[in-house]
Amino acid sequence: MEPQSLSVADVTYEQVAGTIDHSLLRPELTLEEVAAGCRLADQYRVVSVCVRPADVAFCAEILQDSETAVGTVISFPHGDSTTAVKVFEADQAMAEGAVELDMVLNIGWLRSGEFGRVEDDIRAVVEAARERAIVKVILENAYLDDEQKVAACRLVEAAGADYVKTSTGYAPSGATLDDLRLMRATVSPAVKVKAAHGVRTLDALLAVMEAGADRCGATRTSTMLDDYRARTGG
Repeated sequence: MEPQSLSVADVTYEQVAGTIDHSLLRPELTLEEVAAGCRLADQYRVVSVCVRPADVAFCAEILQDSETAVGTVISFPHGDSTTAVKVFEADQAMAEGAVELDMVLNIGWLRSGEFGRVEDDIRAVVEAARERAIVKVILENAYLDDEQKVAACRLVEAAGADYVKTSTGYAPSGATLDDLRLMRATVSPAVKVKAAHGVRTLDALLAVMEAGADRCGATRTSTMLDDYRARTGG
């Protein structure tokens, strides 16, 4: 990523930590490692954890007295579940304590130009989540050209979702500054932007924030926030 002009002098710890969704999605993580990740997220006061669907209730119990929210993924990482399955996943996740849902749109439908089907698929999850959870829609930009990224952003907004998100972390590439700028320029201020995959340093986090990201998926949370405290003396 190119150097950023945003510096630690421009943002508070709370602003930086408030962008981080601490990711606990790797399939090999043990429950002990997931629990440790939840405790780390609480300790560093990040905005949320993003956990595997089977771990939602477990993590919600651990974080029941924390301000760190529990989020999970829907139709992850390929986005090709039926709409009914996506809605079922969303309902179960919310019943078990998730208040943020990162759903993958149907990538194949989008690339086929089936825009109405993509929008309806997203809207079904948004309607299931209404007033219970926010919905972030993963575009998986690695498989899309710029025209498709713009179309996807517009469909996400039309369907009423809260965020557009770059990536799952399981495609060949992740968040780029150009993609984040394009996404930010395409959606209205009512829709937020999330970066994911590849943001591993504080400088990279500051760069994606400057490019328009309101949230960032991260696994190197402690590294980035310890660096912030070291640089600011806090």
